[in-house]
Amino acid sequence: MQVVIFNIGDEKFALDTNLVHGIEKVMTITKIPTAPYYVKGLVNLRGNIVTILDLKKILNVFSYTDNEENIIIVEINEEKVGFMVDRVEEVIEVEMDSIERPVDNQEFIRGIINLNNNIITLLEGETLIVR
Repeated sequence: MQVVIFNIGDEKFALDTNLVHGIEKVMTITKIPTAPYYVKGLVNLRGNIVTILDLKKILNVFSYTDNEENIIIVEINEEKVGFMVDRVEEVIEVEMDSIERPVDNQEFIRGIINLNNNIITLLEGETLIVR
């Protein structure tokens, strides 16, 4: 399985590349006044309106800065959604049997990857957008 690794604060996360439609630099986001707390707003991405979600708020991750550099565009059930992240690092190949199951049944976590003594949380993309 290929995964894209990214940072939010001091933590590393990953998403299956089968879900990833693209990676964009942060662009102008139009806020939606009545949106839930985890919705940053909307962007116009090459003529398509895409909802941008704040992964820091969804995952309850602390970050010293609000310097999100990238938006990871995912497509799930024919819906495109963007996840704000601090920085995309790399795309790597991970063996399925090297992915550890999470200790608790956490709805957003698919598994844990131990890569060169770095703990990377593999996220379950589908549950992140179905809220």
